[in-house]
Amino acid sequence: MLVVGATAVIRHTKDKPTPMAAWIRKLLEKKPFRLVSIALANKLARIAWVLLTRKEAYRPYQLGA
Repeated sequence: MLVVGATAVIRHTKDKPTPMAAWIRKLLEKKPFRLVSIALANKLARIAWVLLTRKEAYRPYQLGA
């Protein structure tokens, strides 16, 4: 499910001015679409894990400490 969701995110954020979209575009310049989809799914899983274990709200544009 994460891969399917990541694929949808990639297709809808290609021209968005967000840090995540920039990261996706940079990867797509070098890697195949499917590999980028897996990488994004991995990133989303890690974000979800941190949110669940720390019981925090998602703040997408805040830099990590």
